[in-house]
Amino acid sequence: MADLFFIPTLPLIVIALICGILSFGLTRWVMPILIKRLEKADIVGKDIHKSLKPIVAEMGGIGILFGFIIGMFIGILLFPTLEFELLIVLVVILLVGLIGIVDDLLVLSSKEKLLLLFLAGIPLWWAAPPEVGILYLIFIPIAVSICSNLTNMLAGLNGIESGLGVIAMASLTVSCIILGKYDVTIVSMSMLGALIAFLIFNKHPAKVFPGDTGTLIIGAAIAAIAFIGRMKLIAFIILIPNIIDAALKFYSAGVMERQQHKPTQLNDDGKLVRPEHGFKSMIRFVLRKPIKEENAVRIIWGIGLIFGILGILVAILIDLSSSNHLLAQFIQWKDFFYHL
Repeated sequence: MADLFFIPTLPLIVIALICGILSFGLTRWVMPILIKRLEKADIVGKDIHKSLKPIVAEMGGIGILFGFIIGMFIGILLFPTLEFELLIVLVVILLVGLIGIVDDLLVLSSKEKLLLLFLAGIPLWWAAPPEVGILYLIFIPIAVSICSNLTNMLAGLNGIESGLGVIAMASLTVSCIILGKYDVTIVSMSMLGALIAFLIFNKHPAKVFPGDTGTLIIGAAIAAIAFIGRMKLIAFIILIPNIIDAALKFYSAGVMERQQHKPTQLNDDGKLVRPEHGFKSMIRFVLRKPIKEENAVRIIWGIGLIFGILGILVAILIDLSSSNHLLAQFIQWKDFFYHL
């Protein structure tokens, strides 16, 4: 197809940048239209962390999905050599996005969501290295399911999910560039551009919520980048805030359905306060004293940024290991797990 249109061969990093810019521009363009359509269709929810409880459009993650899809197709068009791998990632993200749409509309149980997300991750088997073992293959869809749920759980405040997604994708993009994995930057830049555009409408005061449609695909994209780019350690580090949040919730309350969640409360000064009883979480840890919603989000973004920078530092360390025998031996142990 590229030859048909006489598209010149461009460096992968330039292609990735083009994908990111286009995904940003298209998401930025479609979001106002989508918000109006969602409001007209009554796909809305109350922003319970505001005194007036304004009505806000839900399922805005459809806009993220739209920008990401177009960005990926442009990547395929400009670099058809990667067509198969990019299409596999696209299929996985589309399946996860579909699961998010169904969950937003029909409310899936935790078990149903975990199973469906596991099945959605199976296509990544066809993009795995040929020499990997069966346990490694089984772990791929498990990781897609876990990562998607992790980015779905640390949520509920204006801009918190999309902001952390921007930080994660920016960190993964920089790490990919450091390690010379320019092919994977097409995926990370496509998602990064869409998330930045979405954040414009999702930050405080939010005009739209991502819904599970948006939050699930962020984690799925992280998992796909981690396995295709062999960046699992970096992805794990970037997701540590989400892992801590999930651990706090499981430790304090076990597995809960969303209907069992007791929302964060608002005091007379318009500040967030945590309930006296209920589960623990990263957000409630930040709310040890009353604080404005936007400040709470900035603190959690700051925590995410710390681990994002740490992920980049690990990428630099891995890159240095190529010229350092001791570091190379220390890091090479991870290759053992490919063959299990």
